Amino acid sequence: MSNESLRNNDKAKKLCVSLVPIFNHLDREEQVEIANTSRSQLYGKKDLIFRAGDPSEYLYIVHKGKVKIYNLSESGKEQLIRILEPGEFMGELAVFTDEWLTSFAEAVEPTEICAIHKSDLHELLQEKPAISFKILAESSRRLKDAEKTIERFSSQDVEKRLSSYLLERAEKEASSQITLPMSKKDLSSYLGTTQETLSRRLASFEDNGLIKQTGQRKVKMVDLEALAEMAE
Repeated sequence: MSNESLRNNDKAKKLCVSLVPIFNHLDREEQVEIANTSRSQLYGKKDLIFRAGDPSEYLYIVHKGKVKIYNLSESGKEQLIRILEPGEFMGELAVFTDEWLTSFAEAVEPTEICAIHKSDLHELLQEKPAISFKILAESSRRLKDAEKTIERFSSQDVEKRLSSYLLERAEKEASSQITLPMSKKDLSSYLGTTQETLSRRLASFEDNGLIKQTGQRKVKMVDLEALAEMAE
């Protein structure tokens, strides 16, 4: 690798670390120290980053691109858990346990990952315990989201799941005009339905004046009040 390539790689790792909420409270010197322990990995669309049954050895940080986390049923059906975007991380089990990974991680598009080995992580956490609390806070948020999803599947029909999801995206993006972070195929998996049913529900919402689909993955909330009533 040329000196220029090495410099670019080091710069990418530093940028990657600075993006992550669990690290961006640290000063520049500390971020550089963490960046020096990480390694950058490139993945093409649909490449697997890890699979269920792999040992939990790394904390993976998404630098560029998107990653989907999913489980597979015994019949091979995919159940989407979440989509991760730049600055988000996965594989946090590596921080606290020696368990095997239980999910699959796949690049949705060309993606760059920074990976930090658990042995390096443990040293960092001993020196900077505040990072542990930030990882635990994010893990708690994800657990809460998972509990919400389970509740939806057990008590809500597809219309309620979809309206709840659209409202949550609008709140997250602080806008009535949202961009779906995933394909309709992945969204249907996330909501526990089929792609055909999802398309029909979106069309029905549009026909009833609740939303307007304004482009690829673009959705405008037209009647937030009606959507909220539907989500109850």
